[in-house]
This record gives sequence, C-alpha cells and structure tokens, in this order.
Amino acid sequence: MQSPEEWQIPPEFQPDQDALAYDLREALNSIVSLRARVPEDAFTAEALGIERAGQGVVIRADGLVVTIGYLIAEAEEVWLTTNKGRTVGAHVIAYDYDSGFGLVQALEPLGLPVMALGNSRRLSPGDQVVMGGSGGRTHSLAAQVVACQEFAGYWEYLIDNAIFTVPAHPNWGGTALIGARGDLVGIGSLQLQHQAQGGAIVPLNMSVPIDLLKPILDDLLTLGRVGRPPKPWLGFYASETEEDQISIIGLAGDAPAQRAGLRAGDNVHAVAGQAVTSLAEFYRAIWALGPAGVDVPLTLEREGDTFDVTIRSADRGRFMKTPRLQ
Repeated sequence: MQSPEEWQIPPEFQPDQDALAYDLREALNSIVSLRARVPEDAFTAEALGIERAGQGVVIRADGLVVTIGYLIAEAEEVWLTTNKGRTVGAHVIAYDYDSGFGLVQALEPLGLPVMALGNSRRLSPGDQVVMGGSGGRTHSLAAQVVACQEFAGYWEYLIDNAIFTVPAHPNWGGTALIGARGDLVGIGSLQLQHQAQGGAIVPLNMSVPIDLLKPILDDLLTLGRVGRPPKPWLGFYASETEEDQISIIGLAGDAPAQRAGLRAGDNVHAVAGQAVTSLAEFYRAIWALGPAGVDVPLTLEREGDTFDVTIRSADRGRFMKTPRLQ
C-alpha cells in the first residue's frame, strides 16, 4: 500500500460536499488508517504477509473500530492513525471468518466522531455512495452501486448481498462505504475485475454489507467470536471453471485438505453424492453436513481418474494465532 503522501484520488473523482446531505468532513474524520504486524510463523503470513495496511471506521465513542478482518488476522501489533496524524495502539477483539469483519479496540481515546451503522439492505443499483479512505477527501471516492448480490470467494467464503461499486478505490481494504445519510453501510474488502459489455475490463470494489455485523456484534465483543458452532473448513482455495466445474487451485498450509492428499488441479464433482457446479453450491453442501469436525465426502477428478475421498473438517480458528492484548 502507498503512503498518504504518495497518492490521492484525482479531484474529479473525489466526493463533492455540495452533492451530499451530511457533513463529509466529519464522516471522513471517523476513518483511521490501520497498520498491523503478524508473526512470521502465523498461519496467514505466507498468503497475506506479515505487514498489513488499510483502514478502519470508528463505530463507538470508546474507540471501537471495524475493519476488514484479513488486515488483522493473527496480528500481534495494531496501530491506528487519525487524519491529523496521531497514532494510537490497538488490540484485536475479533475476526469473524463468516462475514469477514474484524474489530479492534483503541488503547487510548481517539477523540473522533462515530460513524453510525446504516442499513445496507436499502442500497440499490444506481445509488450514489462514498468510498471513504483514511486521509480525508483526497483519499475518498465518489462511487455508484452497480450490484448487490451473492459473492463466493476462493478461500471458502460466501456472503449474500455483497455490495459492488464503481469506480474502484485503489486502497480498498477497510474503506468505509458511506450511504446517503452519512452512515456506514459497508466495509471495503476487495478489488475485482469485471468484464463489461463490449469486452472492456472494469475494476470494481466489493464491500461487505454492514447488516451482517449487527446481529453478531454483541457476541464478538463479549466472546471474541460468534456464539454458534463454527462451520466446517477444509483449507483449500477453489475456483469455478468455464465448464461449470470446481477446481482446487491451492492448499492452505497444513490444513485438512492437504493432509487428505488433495492437490492443486483436482476437480470437485460432488459433496456427499450431491453434484456441485458453483462455489456457492460447493460451500453450502459442505456446511450443510454439520459443524466443524464433521467428515466431508468428496468426489474428485484427477488427471482423468474419478475417485472418492473423505476429509475430516476443522475449525479454521484453531489454526490461527489468538489475539494478544497489548
């Protein structure tokens, strides 16, 4: 990620206060930059690196900040920096793997405005929003919602009603998706490439809808996790092929899939005898078998041979280093 001194959103793409019904400066002042450091032996270190940077949003007066979870997964150090350049330490409270949200708590008062949680279900294609980045207006983007739909990620991740916006923010991790009332309607997660009509490739952002946080927030604050059994996790990376097949494209460390002998290039035809042709079908079929620890029977194809294998699933959280209070 570039430092604030090295980049800015072109002026013509920055949000215009005159076009908004809320105080843009105050809303953007609730956004902080976030830096995290992860131990070199962390499970996620190879895939995500040990130095991570993005942003987060203050959602409570005591300095509670919501961000995208991959920034803080297994972090041993977290630092928050305000738009005025003040840096404060923080500690990780929770990372919810199902939604993708992460929570951190500032260790000193931030003295920043709080951004209220909005209602992401009210969003529709065509709505005007702001992708708010740390650093104020020059790091923020006037954007438009183009879709609210299901999103399946290659890392065993699936959410309903993910929010897709254009143009794409270049520093998207943990950005605040700000709705028409100046409230928080989503948190920036990814930049994706979309093939538009005519074949042009258009970058867009995917944000996690804030409505997914509301029902789990109390559990995350009191338990550090959601108060229900974790979903079964196999530890693979998968993609959909043009032939409507599921292909394993990689394996996550010493996880169940690798222990069971899966390989990159394996195609998945069925879960417990149920044919699957999309990532969403694949994940739902696995999760329907029971909580983490359940056996997952797969039908695979490898180099023309079809065979069955059963994998004992795991709780993803048990492979991660637990948050350390500073």
